[in-house]
Amino acid sequence: MKQNSNMPAFLSKLWTLVEDTHTNEFFTWSQNGQSFLVLDEQRFVKEILPKYFKHNNMASFVRQLNMYGFCKVLHIGSGIVKQERDGPVEFQHSYFKQGQDDLLENIKSKVSSSKPEENKICQEDLTKIISSAQKVQIKQETIESRLSELKSENGSLWKEVSEFIVMLLQNNQPVSLKRKRPLLLNTNGAQKKNLFQHIIVKSPRSGLYMYIFIKMMNYLF
Repeated sequence: MKQNSNMPAFLSKLWTLVEDTHTNEFFTWSQNGQSFLVLDEQRFVKEILPKYFKHNNMASFVRQLNMYGFCKVLHIGSGIVKQERDGPVEFQHSYFKQGQDDLLENIKSKVSSSKPEENKICQEDLTKIISSAQKVQIKQETIESRLSELKSENGSLWKEVSEFIVMLLQNNQPVSLKRKRPLLLNTNGAQKKNLFQHIIVKSPRSGLYMYIFIKMMNYLF
């Protein structure tokens, strides 16, 4: 990094730290170089902060990052915002990128910013992300609940079909179905084929049984 007397000490130390390959096991650039990661927060607090920033307080370090416009990167998965306390912590800034130290001069402290509205960008983006994630989660929970209901209902229907077929084979009497509903889940082709073959093989009175069988299939499918 080029020496710049106007560079804030915090940014200079931060750049030096993230460029130091000796600390890569717990503090390093992300794979794409667009952000940096605190991989081991405990070691970072104990070994790095006192050496570079004269304190061992992670919250103070994060406040300084926020003061210069750095944002914590949140990852969305399964419709929810992931924030794992024991996992890596990631931060990014549009002017803090690997191999582009010439951009550092564009990073300004929020305190001295002439446009206070710019300070709200990260918070507004975060609010939008959380709101969108919550909506996705609600929809996902609704869909999962409905699928669970359909699966349970389908299981009951297949049970009725099985009982119906057993009754036909045992009593040789046609029985009318009370439901006219489709099977929505677990309608495996091979399973149905084997079931149908079983009915035909076990039914010597093919005329009556085929008539009942066709009627039953019309109700179910």
